[in-house]
Amino acid sequence: MKNSRLIGGKPKIGIRPIIDGRRGGIRESLEDMTMTMAHKVAELYSSVLCHGDGTPVECVIADTTIGGVAEAAMAAEKFRNNGVGVVLSVTPCWCYGFETIDMDGEMPKAIWGFNGTERPGAVYLASALASHTQKGLPTFGIYGRDVQEVTNMEIPEDVREKLLRFARAGIAVATMKGKSYLSIGSVSMGIAGSIPNPDFFQEYLGMRNEYVDASEIERRVQLGIYDHEEFERAMGWTEKYCKSNEGTDFNPEHLVYSREEKDARWEYVVKMTLIFRDMMIGNPKLAEMGFKEEAMGHNAIAAGFQGQRQWTDYKPDGDFSEAILNTSFDWNGIREAFTFATENDTLNCISMLFNHLLTNTAQIFADVRTYWSPNAVERVTGKKLEGKAANGFIHLINSGSCTLDGTGCQTRDGKPVMKPFWEITEEEVETCLAVTKWHPASREYMRGGGYSSQFVTRGEMPVTMCRLNLVKGQGPVLQIAEGWTVNLDEDVFKAINERTDRTWPSTFFAPRLTGKGYFRDVYTVMNNWGANHGAISYGHIGADLITLASMLRIPICMHNVPEENIFRPSAWSAFGEDMEGSDYRACKNYGPLYK
Repeated sequence: MKNSRLIGGKPKIGIRPIIDGRRGGIRESLEDMTMTMAHKVAELYSSVLCHGDGTPVECVIADTTIGGVAEAAMAAEKFRNNGVGVVLSVTPCWCYGFETIDMDGEMPKAIWGFNGTERPGAVYLASALASHTQKGLPTFGIYGRDVQEVTNMEIPEDVREKLLRFARAGIAVATMKGKSYLSIGSVSMGIAGSIPNPDFFQEYLGMRNEYVDASEIERRVQLGIYDHEEFERAMGWTEKYCKSNEGTDFNPEHLVYSREEKDARWEYVVKMTLIFRDMMIGNPKLAEMGFKEEAMGHNAIAAGFQGQRQWTDYKPDGDFSEAILNTSFDWNGIREAFTFATENDTLNCISMLFNHLLTNTAQIFADVRTYWSPNAVERVTGKKLEGKAANGFIHLINSGSCTLDGTGCQTRDGKPVMKPFWEITEEEVETCLAVTKWHPASREYMRGGGYSSQFVTRGEMPVTMCRLNLVKGQGPVLQIAEGWTVNLDEDVFKAINERTDRTWPSTFFAPRLTGKGYFRDVYTVMNNWGANHGAISYGHIGADLITLASMLRIPICMHNVPEENIFRPSAWSAFGEDMEGSDYRACKNYGPLYK
Protein backbone atom coordinates (compact mmCIF):
# COMPACT_ATOMS: atom_id res chain seq x y z
CA MET A 1 0.00 0.00 0.00
CA LYS A 2 3.03 2.27 0.04
CA ASN A 3 2.55 5.53 -1.84
CA SER A 4 -1.08 4.77 -2.68
CA ARG A 5 -3.19 5.12 0.43
CA LEU A 6 -4.81 8.47 -0.19
CA ILE A 7 -6.05 10.33 -3.22
CA GLY A 8 -4.05 13.45 -4.02
CA GLY A 9 -0.33 13.98 -4.48
CA LYS A 10 2.04 14.48 -1.59
CA PRO A 11 2.60 18.20 -0.99
CA LYS A 12 5.87 19.76 -2.07
CA ILE A 13 7.80 22.74 -0.72
CA GLY A 14 8.08 25.71 -3.04
CA ILE A 15 11.27 27.77 -2.71
CA ARG A 16 11.31 31.39 -3.88
CA PRO A 17 14.78 32.97 -4.36
CA ILE A 18 14.16 36.71 -3.86
CA ILE A 19 16.56 39.27 -5.39
CA ASP A 20 17.12 43.00 -5.81
CA GLY A 21 15.33 43.74 -9.08
CA ARG A 22 17.63 46.58 -10.19
CA ARG A 23 19.44 45.60 -13.37
CA GLY A 24 22.76 46.88 -14.59
CA GLY A 25 25.05 45.37 -11.96
CA ILE A 26 23.25 44.82 -8.64
CA ARG A 27 20.92 41.99 -9.64
CA GLU A 28 23.51 40.33 -11.81
CA SER A 29 26.03 40.24 -8.94
CA LEU A 30 23.52 38.46 -6.68
CA GLU A 31 22.09 35.81 -9.02
CA ASP A 32 24.44 32.96 -8.11
CA MET A 33 24.36 33.62 -4.38
CA THR A 34 20.57 33.84 -4.26
CA MET A 35 20.00 30.67 -6.28
CA THR A 36 22.62 28.86 -4.21
CA MET A 37 20.64 29.66 -1.05
CA ALA A 38 17.54 28.13 -2.63
CA HIS A 39 19.34 24.97 -3.69
CA LYS A 40 21.03 24.57 -0.30
CA VAL A 41 17.64 24.61 1.43
CA ALA A 42 16.17 22.19 -1.11
CA GLU A 43 19.06 19.79 -0.47
CA LEU A 44 18.45 20.04 3.28
CA TYR A 45 14.73 19.36 2.99
CA SER A 46 15.03 16.45 0.56
CA SER A 47 17.78 14.78 2.59
CA VAL A 48 16.12 15.10 6.01
CA LEU A 49 12.34 15.24 5.59
CA CYS A 50 10.09 12.35 4.59
CA HIS A 51 6.38 11.88 4.12
CA GLY A 52 4.55 9.27 6.15
CA ASP A 53 5.08 6.65 3.43
CA GLY A 54 8.86 7.10 3.64
CA THR A 55 9.35 9.01 0.39
CA PRO A 56 11.53 12.15 0.58
CA VAL A 57 9.85 15.53 0.56
CA GLU A 58 10.31 17.16 -2.84
CA CYS A 59 11.09 20.82 -3.44
CA VAL A 60 10.12 23.02 -6.37
CA ILE A 61 12.40 26.01 -6.99
CA ALA A 62 11.19 29.00 -8.99
CA ASP A 63 12.61 29.04 -12.51
CA THR A 64 14.27 32.41 -11.95
CA THR A 65 15.11 34.62 -9.06
CA ILE A 66 12.22 36.91 -8.14
CA GLY A 67 12.85 40.62 -8.41
CA GLY A 68 9.33 41.91 -8.98
CA VAL A 69 5.65 41.09 -9.24
CA ALA A 70 5.80 39.44 -12.67
CA GLU A 71 8.39 36.92 -11.54
CA ALA A 72 6.44 36.39 -8.30
CA ALA A 73 3.38 35.53 -10.39
CA MET A 74 5.42 33.17 -12.55
CA ALA A 75 6.64 31.34 -9.43
CA ALA A 76 3.10 31.11 -8.05
CA GLU A 77 1.89 29.61 -11.31
CA LYS A 78 4.67 27.02 -11.29
CA PHE A 79 3.86 26.11 -7.70
CA ARG A 80 0.14 25.69 -8.50
CA ASN A 81 0.98 23.35 -11.37
CA ASN A 82 3.43 21.26 -9.34
CA GLY A 83 1.57 20.44 -6.12
CA VAL A 84 3.30 22.90 -3.81
CA GLY A 85 1.66 23.15 -0.39
CA VAL A 86 4.29 25.08 1.59
CA VAL A 87 6.30 28.15 0.54
CA LEU A 88 9.71 29.37 1.69
CA SER A 89 11.35 32.56 0.39
CA VAL A 90 15.11 33.06 0.73
CA THR A 91 17.25 36.12 0.11
CA PRO A 92 20.73 37.45 0.88
CA CYS A 93 19.91 41.06 0.00
CA TRP A 94 17.49 43.96 -0.09
CA CYS A 95 14.57 43.37 -2.46
CA TYR A 96 11.30 45.10 -3.21
CA GLY A 97 9.15 43.87 -0.35
CA PHE A 98 5.50 44.10 -1.35
CA GLU A 99 6.27 43.38 -5.00
CA THR A 100 7.90 40.02 -4.27
CA ILE A 101 5.85 38.46 -1.44
CA ASP A 102 3.65 35.40 -1.81
CA MET A 103 -0.05 36.27 -1.52
CA ASP A 104 -1.67 32.84 -1.05
CA GLY A 105 -3.50 33.13 2.28
CA GLU A 106 -3.87 29.37 2.84
CA MET A 107 -0.27 28.40 2.16
CA PRO A 108 2.10 28.19 5.18
CA LYS A 109 4.94 30.57 4.44
CA ALA A 110 8.31 31.63 5.80
CA ILE A 111 11.21 33.90 4.79
CA TRP A 112 14.89 33.29 5.48
CA GLY A 113 16.86 36.52 5.37
CA PHE A 114 20.63 35.97 5.27
CA ASN A 115 22.47 37.59 8.16
CA GLY A 116 25.39 39.35 6.52
CA THR A 117 26.64 42.93 6.41
CA GLU A 118 27.59 43.14 2.72
CA ARG A 119 23.95 42.84 1.60
CA PRO A 120 21.01 43.64 3.92
CA GLY A 121 18.98 40.41 3.78
CA ALA A 122 17.67 41.26 7.23
CA VAL A 123 16.29 44.56 5.96
CA TYR A 124 14.27 42.78 3.28
CA LEU A 125 13.16 40.21 5.84
CA ALA A 126 11.80 42.93 8.13
CA SER A 127 10.21 44.82 5.25
CA ALA A 128 8.55 41.75 3.75
CA LEU A 129 7.32 40.52 7.12
CA ALA A 130 5.77 43.92 7.71
CA SER A 131 4.01 43.64 4.35
CA HIS A 132 2.66 40.22 5.24
CA THR A 133 1.49 41.44 8.63
CA GLN A 134 -0.21 44.48 7.12
CA LYS A 135 -1.98 42.26 4.59
CA GLY A 136 -3.10 39.67 7.17
CA LEU A 137 -0.78 36.93 5.89
CA PRO A 138 1.06 35.50 8.93
CA THR A 139 4.60 34.50 7.96
CA PHE A 140 7.51 32.94 9.84
CA GLY A 141 10.71 34.96 9.89
CA ILE A 142 14.05 33.12 9.93
CA TYR A 143 17.17 35.10 10.74
CA GLY A 144 20.46 33.61 11.93
CA ARG A 145 21.88 34.76 15.25
CA ASP A 146 25.43 35.26 13.98
CA VAL A 147 26.70 37.31 11.04
CA GLN A 148 27.95 35.11 8.20
CA GLU A 149 30.60 35.80 5.63
CA VAL A 150 28.97 36.54 2.29
CA THR A 151 30.95 33.70 0.71
CA ASN A 152 29.75 31.16 3.31
CA MET A 153 26.65 29.44 1.97
CA GLU A 154 26.43 26.81 4.69
CA ILE A 155 23.19 26.91 6.69
CA PRO A 156 23.84 27.84 10.34
CA GLU A 157 22.52 25.37 12.94
CA ASP A 158 19.96 27.78 14.41
CA VAL A 159 18.66 28.60 10.93
CA ARG A 160 18.58 24.91 10.03
CA GLU A 161 16.47 24.12 13.08
CA LYS A 162 13.88 26.76 12.19
CA LEU A 163 13.83 25.79 8.51
CA LEU A 164 13.07 22.19 9.46
CA ARG A 165 10.53 23.08 12.15
CA PHE A 166 8.65 25.29 9.71
CA ALA A 167 8.75 22.65 6.97
CA ARG A 168 7.62 19.75 9.16
CA ALA A 169 4.62 21.72 10.37
CA GLY A 170 3.87 23.13 6.91
CA ILE A 171 3.90 19.69 5.29
CA ALA A 172 1.55 18.45 8.02
CA VAL A 173 -0.88 21.29 7.28
CA ALA A 174 -0.76 20.66 3.53
CA THR A 175 -1.11 16.88 3.95
CA MET A 176 -4.35 17.17 5.93
CA LYS A 177 -5.99 19.52 3.45
CA GLY A 178 -8.66 17.84 1.35
CA LYS A 179 -8.57 14.54 3.27
CA SER A 180 -11.36 12.96 5.32
CA TYR A 181 -12.02 11.93 8.89
CA LEU A 182 -14.17 8.77 8.93
CA SER A 183 -16.53 8.11 11.84
CA ILE A 184 -17.49 4.43 12.02
CA GLY A 185 -20.54 4.51 14.23
CA SER A 186 -21.49 7.54 16.24
CA VAL A 187 -20.96 8.95 19.73
CA SER A 188 -19.40 6.59 22.26
CA MET A 189 -20.80 6.64 25.79
CA GLY A 190 -21.48 10.38 25.73
CA ILE A 191 -17.83 11.31 25.17
CA ALA A 192 -17.85 14.88 23.82
CA GLY A 193 -14.74 14.33 21.71
CA SER A 194 -16.55 11.64 19.74
CA ILE A 195 -19.12 14.15 18.53
CA PRO A 196 -17.58 15.17 15.18
CA ASN A 197 -17.57 18.94 14.71
CA PRO A 198 -17.60 19.46 10.92
CA ASP A 199 -17.01 23.22 11.19
CA PHE A 200 -13.76 22.60 13.08
CA PHE A 201 -12.56 20.03 10.56
CA GLN A 202 -13.42 22.22 7.58
CA GLU A 203 -12.28 25.61 8.83
CA TYR A 204 -9.17 24.71 10.83
CA LEU A 205 -7.88 21.60 9.04
CA GLY A 206 -9.33 21.85 5.53
CA MET A 207 -10.79 18.36 5.98
CA ARG A 208 -14.22 16.85 5.42
CA ASN A 209 -16.18 14.44 7.61
CA GLU A 210 -17.45 11.06 6.45
CA TYR A 211 -19.85 8.86 8.41
CA VAL A 212 -20.60 5.14 8.19
CA ASP A 213 -23.09 3.35 10.44
CA ALA A 214 -21.57 0.46 12.38
CA SER A 215 -24.07 -1.89 10.74
CA GLU A 216 -21.86 -1.64 7.63
CA ILE A 217 -19.30 -3.83 9.42
CA GLU A 218 -21.79 -6.66 9.82
CA ARG A 219 -23.05 -6.22 6.24
CA ARG A 220 -19.55 -6.65 4.86
CA VAL A 221 -18.91 -9.66 7.08
CA GLN A 222 -22.18 -11.32 6.11
CA LEU A 223 -21.79 -10.62 2.39
CA GLY A 224 -18.08 -11.39 2.31
CA ILE A 225 -17.05 -7.89 1.22
CA TYR A 226 -13.36 -8.23 2.07
CA ASP A 227 -10.33 -9.79 0.43
CA HIS A 228 -10.75 -13.49 1.27
CA GLU A 229 -7.19 -14.37 0.27
CA GLU A 230 -5.84 -11.65 2.53
CA PHE A 231 -8.11 -12.84 5.33
CA GLU A 232 -6.58 -16.31 5.18
CA ARG A 233 -3.10 -14.81 5.28
CA ALA A 234 -4.12 -12.48 8.12
CA MET A 235 -5.56 -15.36 10.14
CA GLY A 236 -2.38 -17.39 9.70
CA TRP A 237 -0.30 -14.45 10.96
CA THR A 238 -2.71 -13.79 13.83
CA GLU A 239 -2.66 -17.42 14.93
CA LYS A 240 1.14 -17.45 14.88
CA TYR A 241 1.80 -14.17 16.67
CA CYS A 242 -1.37 -13.18 18.56
CA LYS A 243 -3.67 -16.12 19.21
CA SER A 244 -0.66 -18.13 20.36
CA ASN A 245 -0.09 -15.36 22.95
CA GLU A 246 -3.67 -15.32 24.18
CA GLY A 247 -3.75 -14.22 27.81
CA THR A 248 -5.66 -15.49 30.78
CA ASP A 249 -9.44 -15.14 30.67
CA PHE A 250 -10.30 -13.26 33.86
CA ASN A 251 -14.05 -13.26 33.25
CA PRO A 252 -16.32 -14.85 35.85
CA GLU A 253 -17.12 -18.43 34.97
CA HIS A 254 -20.60 -17.73 33.67
CA LEU A 255 -19.20 -15.18 31.17
CA VAL A 256 -16.33 -17.30 29.83
CA TYR A 257 -16.79 -18.21 26.16
CA SER A 258 -16.12 -21.72 24.95
CA ARG A 259 -13.01 -22.36 22.85
CA GLU A 260 -15.19 -22.54 19.77
CA GLU A 261 -16.77 -19.17 20.58
CA LYS A 262 -13.35 -17.62 21.23
CA ASP A 263 -12.02 -18.90 17.90
CA ALA A 264 -15.01 -17.40 16.11
CA ARG A 265 -14.27 -14.03 17.71
CA TRP A 266 -10.65 -14.19 16.58
CA GLU A 267 -11.89 -14.57 13.01
CA TYR A 268 -14.40 -11.77 13.42
CA VAL A 269 -11.92 -9.20 14.78
CA VAL A 270 -9.49 -9.94 11.94
CA LYS A 271 -12.30 -9.34 9.44
CA MET A 272 -13.16 -6.10 11.25
CA THR A 273 -9.57 -4.94 10.83
CA LEU A 274 -9.66 -5.54 7.08
CA ILE A 275 -13.02 -3.80 6.81
CA PHE A 276 -11.96 -0.73 8.83
CA ARG A 277 -8.90 -0.29 6.63
CA ASP A 278 -10.92 -0.75 3.43
CA MET A 279 -13.44 1.83 4.64
CA MET A 280 -10.62 4.30 5.18
CA ILE A 281 -8.53 3.95 2.04
CA GLY A 282 -10.42 1.59 -0.26
CA ASN A 283 -9.24 -1.67 -1.78
CA PRO A 284 -9.06 -2.42 -5.53
CA LYS A 285 -9.57 -6.12 -4.76
CA LEU A 286 -13.18 -5.34 -3.85
CA ALA A 287 -13.81 -3.90 -7.31
CA GLU A 288 -12.59 -7.16 -8.83
CA MET A 289 -15.18 -8.91 -6.65
CA GLY A 290 -17.96 -6.67 -7.99
CA PHE A 291 -18.09 -4.19 -5.08
CA LYS A 292 -16.98 -1.06 -6.92
CA GLU A 293 -18.51 1.44 -4.49
CA GLU A 294 -16.93 -0.19 -1.45
CA ALA A 295 -13.60 -0.39 -3.28
CA MET A 296 -13.30 3.41 -3.31
CA GLY A 297 -13.04 3.98 0.43
CA HIS A 298 -13.46 7.40 2.03
CA ASN A 299 -9.97 8.90 1.46
CA ALA A 300 -9.64 9.00 5.24
CA ILE A 301 -6.34 10.12 6.71
CA ALA A 302 -7.80 9.35 10.15
CA ALA A 303 -10.78 7.45 11.53
CA GLY A 304 -12.45 6.29 14.71
CA PHE A 305 -14.74 3.48 15.84
CA GLN A 306 -17.63 4.08 18.23
CA GLY A 307 -17.56 0.60 19.72
CA GLN A 308 -19.14 1.08 23.10
CA ARG A 309 -21.89 0.54 23.81
CA GLN A 310 -24.36 -0.50 21.14
CA TRP A 311 -21.79 -2.41 19.09
CA THR A 312 -19.86 -3.99 21.95
CA ASP A 313 -23.03 -5.05 23.76
CA TYR A 314 -23.62 -7.31 20.76
CA LYS A 315 -20.42 -7.91 18.79
CA PRO A 316 -16.68 -8.20 19.51
CA ASP A 317 -15.00 -4.94 20.48
CA GLY A 318 -12.52 -3.01 18.31
CA ASP A 319 -9.47 -3.51 20.52
CA PHE A 320 -7.59 -5.85 18.18
CA SER A 321 -8.45 -3.79 15.10
CA GLU A 322 -7.50 -0.50 16.74
CA ALA A 323 -4.23 -1.91 18.05
CA ILE A 324 -3.17 -3.43 14.73
CA LEU A 325 -4.21 -0.45 12.60
CA ASN A 326 -2.28 1.95 14.86
CA THR A 327 0.78 -0.33 14.68
CA SER A 328 3.58 -0.06 12.09
CA PHE A 329 3.19 -3.65 10.93
CA ASP A 330 0.64 -6.38 10.28
CA TRP A 331 0.29 -9.55 8.15
CA ASN A 332 1.31 -7.54 5.07
CA GLY A 333 4.63 -6.61 6.65
CA ILE A 334 6.11 -3.41 8.02
CA ARG A 335 4.14 -0.37 6.86
CA GLU A 336 3.01 3.11 7.89
CA ALA A 337 0.76 3.13 10.95
CA PHE A 338 -2.81 4.27 10.48
CA THR A 339 -4.32 6.92 12.75
CA PHE A 340 -7.37 5.29 14.30
CA ALA A 341 -9.22 6.37 17.44
CA THR A 342 -10.81 4.36 20.20
CA GLU A 343 -14.38 5.40 20.99
CA ASN A 344 -14.37 7.61 17.89
CA ASP A 345 -12.74 10.39 19.89
CA THR A 346 -12.26 12.70 16.94
CA LEU A 347 -10.30 15.29 18.91
CA ASN A 348 -7.83 12.79 20.30
CA CYS A 349 -7.53 11.25 16.85
CA ILE A 350 -6.58 14.62 15.37
CA SER A 351 -4.08 15.04 18.21
CA MET A 352 -2.61 11.68 17.18
CA LEU A 353 -2.65 12.80 13.55
CA PHE A 354 -0.70 15.97 14.39
CA ASN A 355 1.91 13.86 16.16
CA HIS A 356 2.08 11.28 13.38
CA LEU A 357 2.49 13.84 10.60
CA LEU A 358 5.31 15.55 12.51
CA THR A 359 7.21 12.35 13.40
CA ASN A 360 6.05 9.65 10.93
CA THR A 361 5.76 7.28 13.92
CA ALA A 362 2.89 5.29 15.41
CA GLN A 363 0.90 6.96 18.19
CA ILE A 364 -0.33 5.82 21.60
CA PHE A 365 -4.01 6.48 22.36
CA ALA A 366 -4.66 6.39 26.10
CA ASP A 367 -6.94 7.37 28.91
CA VAL A 368 -5.27 9.95 31.14
CA ARG A 369 -6.50 7.81 33.97
CA THR A 370 -4.81 8.21 37.36
CA TYR A 371 -2.27 10.40 39.13
CA TRP A 372 -0.16 8.43 41.56
CA SER A 373 1.61 10.62 44.12
CA PRO A 374 4.77 9.42 45.88
CA ASN A 375 2.76 9.28 49.13
CA ALA A 376 -0.02 7.20 47.58
CA VAL A 377 2.47 4.74 46.07
CA GLU A 378 4.31 4.36 49.37
CA ARG A 379 1.04 3.91 51.29
CA VAL A 380 -0.20 1.20 48.91
CA THR A 381 3.07 -0.62 48.22
CA GLY A 382 5.52 0.38 50.92
CA LYS A 383 7.96 1.43 48.18
CA LYS A 384 9.46 4.85 47.40
CA LEU A 385 9.44 6.18 43.84
CA GLU A 386 12.80 6.96 42.27
CA GLY A 387 14.34 8.52 39.17
CA LYS A 388 12.04 10.39 36.80
CA ALA A 389 9.05 8.95 38.69
CA ALA A 390 10.20 10.42 42.01
CA ASN A 391 7.60 13.23 41.91
CA GLY A 392 4.78 10.88 40.95
CA PHE A 393 3.44 9.79 37.58
CA ILE A 394 0.31 9.56 35.47
CA HIS A 395 -1.03 6.14 34.57
CA LEU A 396 -1.96 6.13 30.87
CA ILE A 397 -4.12 3.11 30.09
CA ASN A 398 -6.53 2.60 27.23
CA SER A 399 -9.52 0.31 27.53
CA GLY A 400 -7.99 -2.59 25.68
CA SER A 401 -6.17 -1.14 22.70
CA CYS A 402 -2.76 0.37 22.00
CA THR A 403 -0.24 0.41 19.18
CA LEU A 404 2.28 -2.38 19.61
CA ASP A 405 5.02 0.16 18.80
CA GLY A 406 4.16 1.49 22.27
CA THR A 407 5.81 -1.50 23.90
CA GLY A 408 9.12 0.33 23.52
CA CYS A 409 10.70 -2.80 22.04
CA GLN A 410 12.20 -0.97 19.09
CA THR A 411 15.67 0.33 19.89
CA ARG A 412 18.21 2.87 18.75
CA ASP A 413 21.68 2.95 20.30
CA GLY A 414 20.46 0.42 22.83
CA LYS A 415 17.61 2.63 24.07
CA PRO A 416 13.85 2.06 23.63
CA VAL A 417 12.28 4.16 20.87
CA MET A 418 9.33 4.29 18.46
CA LYS A 419 10.62 4.50 14.90
CA PRO A 420 9.30 5.48 11.48
CA PHE A 421 8.28 2.22 9.85
CA TRP A 422 11.15 2.20 7.36
CA GLU A 423 13.64 1.95 10.24
CA ILE A 424 11.91 -0.95 12.00
CA THR A 425 13.51 -4.41 11.68
CA GLU A 426 11.78 -7.78 11.49
CA GLU A 427 13.43 -8.71 14.78
CA GLU A 428 11.85 -5.67 16.44
CA VAL A 429 8.45 -6.63 15.02
CA GLU A 430 8.71 -10.10 16.55
CA THR A 431 9.81 -8.67 19.90
CA CYS A 432 6.85 -6.25 20.00
CA LEU A 433 4.51 -9.15 19.24
CA ALA A 434 6.16 -11.45 21.77
CA VAL A 435 5.65 -9.09 24.73
CA THR A 436 2.00 -8.38 23.87
CA LYS A 437 -0.65 -10.55 25.46
CA TRP A 438 -4.16 -10.73 23.99
CA HIS A 439 -6.55 -11.26 26.87
CA PRO A 440 -10.22 -12.06 26.25
CA ALA A 441 -12.05 -8.80 26.88
CA SER A 442 -13.94 -8.28 30.11
CA ARG A 443 -17.48 -9.19 29.19
CA GLU A 444 -18.85 -7.05 31.99
CA TYR A 445 -17.57 -4.10 29.93
CA MET A 446 -17.67 -5.64 26.43
CA ARG A 447 -20.56 -8.10 26.34
CA GLY A 448 -19.71 -9.26 22.84
CA GLY A 449 -16.14 -10.19 23.78
CA GLY A 450 -12.99 -9.46 21.81
CA TYR A 451 -9.29 -9.35 22.59
CA SER A 452 -7.36 -6.63 24.41
CA SER A 453 -3.71 -5.89 23.74
CA GLN A 454 -1.84 -5.95 27.06
CA PHE A 455 1.73 -4.83 27.71
CA VAL A 456 3.71 -2.32 29.75
CA THR A 457 5.60 0.41 27.90
CA ARG A 458 9.35 0.37 28.56
CA GLY A 459 10.57 3.34 30.54
CA GLU A 460 13.00 6.16 29.84
CA MET A 461 11.55 7.02 26.41
CA PRO A 462 11.19 10.77 25.80
CA VAL A 463 7.56 11.33 24.84
CA THR A 464 5.09 14.16 24.29
CA MET A 465 1.44 13.97 25.25
CA CYS A 466 -1.00 16.35 23.61
CA ARG A 467 -4.73 16.89 23.40
CA LEU A 468 -6.95 19.08 21.26
CA ASN A 469 -10.05 20.44 23.01
CA LEU A 470 -12.97 22.56 21.81
CA VAL A 471 -14.04 25.46 24.03
CA LYS A 472 -17.38 27.13 23.31
CA GLY A 473 -16.82 30.80 22.47
CA GLN A 474 -13.08 30.28 22.08
CA GLY A 475 -12.73 27.43 19.59
CA PRO A 476 -10.00 24.77 19.57
CA VAL A 477 -7.07 24.85 21.99
CA LEU A 478 -4.11 22.48 22.28
CA GLN A 479 -2.43 21.11 25.42
CA ILE A 480 1.13 19.79 25.36
CA ALA A 481 3.13 17.94 28.03
CA GLU A 482 6.65 16.71 27.35
CA GLY A 483 8.08 14.06 29.62
CA TRP A 484 9.24 10.45 29.82
CA THR A 485 7.84 6.97 30.17
CA VAL A 486 9.00 5.42 33.45
CA ASN A 487 9.75 1.93 34.70
CA LEU A 488 8.16 0.85 37.96
CA ASP A 489 9.34 -1.61 40.54
CA GLU A 490 7.66 -4.96 39.85
CA ASP A 491 5.76 -4.91 43.15
CA VAL A 492 4.59 -1.35 42.52
CA PHE A 493 3.34 -2.27 39.05
CA LYS A 494 1.53 -5.35 40.33
CA ALA A 495 -0.25 -3.37 43.05
CA ILE A 496 -1.34 -0.67 40.60
CA ASN A 497 -2.29 -3.12 37.86
CA GLU A 498 -4.51 -5.12 40.23
CA ARG A 499 -6.50 -1.97 40.95
CA THR A 500 -7.59 -1.56 37.33
CA ASP A 501 -8.20 -3.92 34.42
CA ARG A 502 -5.28 -6.35 34.17
CA THR A 503 -6.03 -7.00 30.50
CA TRP A 504 -5.28 -3.47 29.30
CA PRO A 505 -2.01 -1.84 28.09
CA SER A 506 -0.22 0.51 30.50
CA THR A 507 2.14 3.44 30.01
CA PHE A 508 3.49 5.28 33.03
CA PHE A 509 4.26 8.92 32.27
CA ALA A 510 6.24 11.53 34.18
CA PRO A 511 5.89 15.04 32.70
CA ARG A 512 8.86 17.40 32.81
CA LEU A 513 8.17 19.87 35.62
CA THR A 514 8.98 23.58 35.50
CA GLY A 515 8.08 24.50 39.07
CA LYS A 516 5.43 26.99 38.00
CA GLY A 517 1.97 27.20 36.47
CA TYR A 518 0.37 24.02 35.22
CA PHE A 519 3.71 22.22 35.46
CA ARG A 520 4.59 23.03 39.05
CA ASP A 521 3.93 19.37 39.96
CA VAL A 522 2.55 16.21 38.39
CA TYR A 523 -0.79 16.52 40.16
CA THR A 524 -1.37 19.94 38.57
CA VAL A 525 -0.67 18.54 35.09
CA MET A 526 -3.23 15.80 35.64
CA ASN A 527 -5.70 18.15 37.29
CA ASN A 528 -5.63 20.58 34.35
CA TRP A 529 -5.75 18.06 31.50
CA GLY A 530 -8.76 19.00 29.40
CA ALA A 531 -10.27 15.59 28.63
CA ASN A 532 -10.16 11.90 29.51
CA HIS A 533 -7.86 11.00 26.60
CA GLY A 534 -4.38 11.93 25.43
CA ALA A 535 -2.25 11.28 22.33
CA ILE A 536 1.32 10.23 23.09
CA SER A 537 4.18 10.45 20.61
CA TYR A 538 7.78 9.37 20.83
CA GLY A 539 10.17 12.30 21.24
CA HIS A 540 9.97 15.80 22.65
CA ILE A 541 8.02 17.40 19.82
CA GLY A 542 6.23 20.15 21.72
CA ALA A 543 7.99 22.93 19.79
CA ASP A 544 6.90 21.42 16.46
CA LEU A 545 3.33 21.14 17.76
CA ILE A 546 3.36 24.82 18.75
CA THR A 547 4.54 25.82 15.27
CA LEU A 548 1.89 23.61 13.65
CA ALA A 549 -0.86 24.99 15.89
CA SER A 550 0.07 28.57 15.03
CA MET A 551 -0.24 27.79 11.31
CA LEU A 552 -3.76 26.47 11.94
CA ARG A 553 -4.56 29.38 14.34
CA ILE A 554 -5.06 27.07 17.31
CA PRO A 555 -3.76 28.62 20.56
CA ILE A 556 -1.77 26.62 23.10
CA CYS A 557 -3.43 26.62 26.51
CA MET A 558 -0.84 24.55 28.40
CA HIS A 559 2.73 23.49 27.65
CA ASN A 560 6.17 22.94 29.16
CA VAL A 561 8.28 23.74 26.08
CA PRO A 562 11.31 26.00 26.75
CA GLU A 563 10.59 29.55 25.60
CA GLU A 564 13.65 29.68 23.35
CA ASN A 565 12.29 26.80 21.26
CA ILE A 566 8.94 28.41 20.48
CA PHE A 567 8.63 29.41 16.82
CA ARG A 568 5.51 31.22 15.60
CA PRO A 569 4.78 33.70 12.78
CA SER A 570 6.47 37.05 13.27
CA ALA A 571 3.09 38.84 13.48
CA TRP A 572 2.46 37.20 16.86
CA SER A 573 4.86 39.73 18.44
CA ALA A 574 2.44 42.51 17.46
CA PHE A 575 -0.15 41.13 19.87
CA GLY A 576 1.71 41.69 23.12
CA GLU A 577 4.89 40.66 24.88
CA ASP A 578 3.41 37.75 26.88
CA MET A 579 3.87 34.85 24.51
CA GLU A 580 0.83 32.77 25.45
CA GLY A 581 -1.51 35.76 25.63
CA SER A 582 -0.29 37.00 22.27
CA ASP A 583 -0.89 33.53 20.84
CA TYR A 584 -4.55 33.66 21.87
CA ARG A 585 -4.99 37.18 20.56
CA ALA A 586 -3.31 36.46 17.23
CA CYS A 587 -5.31 33.26 16.66
CA LYS A 588 -8.52 35.10 17.47
CA ASN A 589 -7.60 38.00 15.18
CA TYR A 590 -6.76 35.87 12.13
CA GLY A 591 -9.36 33.17 12.68
CA PRO A 592 -9.22 29.66 11.24
CA LEU A 593 -6.88 29.01 8.33
CA TYR A 594 -9.68 27.98 5.96
CA LYS A 595 -12.40 30.38 7.09
